[in-house]
Amino acid sequence: MASPTDIQCIGDTVAIRWDDESEDYFPMDRLRALSPSAEQQGEKDLLGKVHGGTDRTEYPGVQVTGWNPVGGYAVQFHFSDGHNTGIYSFGYLKEIAKAQS
Repeated sequence: MASPTDIQCIGDTVAIRWDDESEDYFPMDRLRALSPSAEQQGEKDLLGKVHGGTDRTEYPGVQVTGWNPVGGYAVQFHFSDGHNTGIYSFGYLKEIAKAQS
């Protein structure tokens, strides 16, 4: 799996350069909407029923204000609406990028 070598905010977009020399671009509001956090997606119980989460799919104007690496496998983005609990694995970011194209 590719790992980021550089992450930059360019306007309303997060640009990620990967160690395989590919680059992906993510609209910030879309990253927020696709947060893999329990707050956004909910949590499944043992029977697979989802508890919590939100139906909200748009976050106009929300910006990425920072990020932290998580181990050698993910990035935690910080958003201008205070959300910062989503852990975006590198694989998940690649899935998002593929779905955008």
